[in-house]
This record gives sequence, structure tokens and C-alpha cells, in this order.
Amino acid sequence: MPSRTLTLVLAAKRGTGLDPLTLHRPKAAVPFGGKFRVIDFTLANCLHSGLRQVLVLTQYKSHSLHKHLRDGWSIFNPELGDFITPVPAQQREGLNWYGGPGDAIRQNRYLLERSAASEVLVLAGEAIYRMDYAELIRAHRESGAQVTLAVRGRREPGSSVQPLVLADQDSRILGLTAPQPDPAPPPPADDALATMGVYCFDKSWLLSVLDQAGEGPDEDLGVDWIAPHLGTALAYGYRFGGERGRVTPDRYWCDLASIDAYYQANMGLLRAEPPLDLYQADWNIRTYQGQYPPARTVPGAVSGTEGIFVNSMLAAGTVISGGGVNHCILFTRVGVRDGAIVDASILFDGVVVGEGAHLRTCIIEKDVRIPPKERIGFDRKQDQERFTVSPQGVVVVPKGYRF
Repeated sequence: MPSRTLTLVLAAKRGTGLDPLTLHRPKAAVPFGGKFRVIDFTLANCLHSGLRQVLVLTQYKSHSLHKHLRDGWSIFNPELGDFITPVPAQQREGLNWYGGPGDAIRQNRYLLERSAASEVLVLAGEAIYRMDYAELIRAHRESGAQVTLAVRGRREPGSSVQPLVLADQDSRILGLTAPQPDPAPPPPADDALATMGVYCFDKSWLLSVLDQAGEGPDEDLGVDWIAPHLGTALAYGYRFGGERGRVTPDRYWCDLASIDAYYQANMGLLRAEPPLDLYQADWNIRTYQGQYPPARTVPGAVSGTEGIFVNSMLAAGTVISGGGVNHCILFTRVGVRDGAIVDASILFDGVVVGEGAHLRTCIIEKDVRIPPKERIGFDRKQDQERFTVSPQGVVVVPKGYRF
């Protein structure tokens, strides 16, 4: 069944809410969970759902994303008609770059036309969740819908401000409303539904919508491209996290809309019962990771103190030599030197924490070297003079920073 579906993964956004993590990479390529990239979750969902014709639409500073797709996702045989292929903006429909998700699809209309697929599954590659798309496609066919939207409860784990969905008792979509810029919106009702960037289209209907669309920017595929046609289109909602599908229905979804949301999503993985289960054996998240030696702890060369870590994730190649790590996520090849203390922090690939340094509630970007005795996360005023500090006090040391 999924072989009749062409999948478009939208991965062109910068993700300004994640600055400075997205100064040098798109949001889809931001590291997450100690070894993954954000896009790995969407692509793993495709893999487990049997979707093997996948186009990844890219644009903003896409080199690191393309490299990751090459190294970690070159797993299909194109001679069998299977592929995961990046599609950068090519200006085939004019001289403009992608002006939004709908415009990105419009500019790649020729890829839809030459595909033999009967449905087009459109996915945002910039959110963390697990979902069996095969069941969504099956529900789409059973209903006879022209478009099916995955919807989720606004009060479920990982919620953020997304367009609201109005549906009747039969799950037919009656309206889509963009989120209002109210600084203090009322709490959503228990049964309030929101979009989550997952759409299954009848291909012929989608092409007809593209025929009617003009050039220009758009913000949201549902609000700007689907909502204007709800008076005549047959549109249904598919409830995320239901009993259908093979993945554990944890109902977790997070679009990492800010540094604080990103930090909390990572820290949530360290709970005794995390809201997102990475350990479901038949729904593993694939990624690329270099062939590094195992992580280990060793005594400090000078102090002789044992290296320790408590309730933390340590990726391959990490060495804690006489330092202490508590409630942290450490990516590959991290070094924590003698007497250094790292608490409640996220350290990207190749970070080295010098002797006696102390970090608290930090995100340290790739390859940054923290000098001996440095202290970050203890004096907010001093931190703000040097680094980005989130509203909740997370200190972000950017890539390439030199002390």
C-alpha cells in the first residue's frame, strides 16, 4: 500500500526560535537526544511505515543536512524505485526561493506529475514524534477524503501553539484557524485539536489546488492552502496517538519552537519514565554516527579521582576523566577533564570541558573548548554579556566561540 504514496518531507526552515543553534544549519539538522538529528524521527517513521519514495525539500544552509542524509540515509536501492533524495530549491517556477511550505510544493509540482503515486504524504521534518504513517494512509483511503490531516490534542505532551482544527463528530474538518498573537491566550479546552504538519493528499486534488495557487509566501500549509477549500473539499482528521498503528501511542509531539522547548525535550529523555520512548525495539530511530570507541570514565591524571556520571546519556567516544556529569546529554567525542563538573547540560559533538570548569543548565555547541576553571550558568548577567540566555535561564554557547 505505501508504495502508491510519494512522500515530501519539508526541511527548508531555519527555525529562528532555535537561534543560535540554527545559525549554521537548518532546524531539521539540529542535534537531538545524544546521537540523532531532528529529521531522523520523521525519516524513521517513513522507514517503519514502508514508505520508500521520499523527497526531502531543503533550502536554508543545507550542507550539513545533505551530508547527514548521505551518510545516514542512503539505504534504499534506486534500481528498485526506492529513494530518499534531497531536493534543494531550484527556481523552476520563477526566480524566487521557497516562500513557505505550500510554495515549496508548488515549485516542485513536476515531481508530483511524473510520479505514479496516487497519494502525496507531506511531512514536516522539524518535529520530534513517532507515528505509523501507513495507518494514516489507510484511514485516508477508507474515508475517501481528498485530504487527511493528522491532529492532536492541545493538552498532550510537547504541545505548542499550532493552528486549531474544528471538526465534527465524524472527524470531518470544518475549519482551520491560525494561532492568534495573544501574549496570554486562554488555556485550550480539553478536546481542542491542533495540526501537527502531517497531511495526506489525493494527488489529483493537490494538483488542482496548485493550479489555483499563485506565487507568493505562505506560513502554514493547512491554514493557507487547505482552509480556503474546505467548503468544497472532503477533508478529515486522523487522531494522532490512537490505537491504530504499530508504534507505542505515547502521543508525544514537539516542534522545538524555542531554546527552552528544545532543552526541556532533551531533558525529558532522562526521566525514569520519559514522555518519548526511544527504546521500543521494533521502532528504533535510525541515524548516522561515526565509528568511535565506547564511552568510558577514567580517573583524573592528576587528582586520581574517578570520573562519574549520574542519570545521563553518553554517546560513543566520550571520555570523563576525573570529572563529574549529572543529568546531562553528551554527544559523541565529548571530553570532561579532571575536576570539571557538568550539571543539567547538553554538550554537542567534540566539546571539551577543561580542568576544574563548572557548567550548569547549558547547551554547548559543536567543538567548543571550555577553558579550565571557567564557570557558565551561575551569573546570569555575566552570561548574557557573552552568550544567548533563554527566558528560563538556559545558556547557549554558540559554535565557533573562542574564550
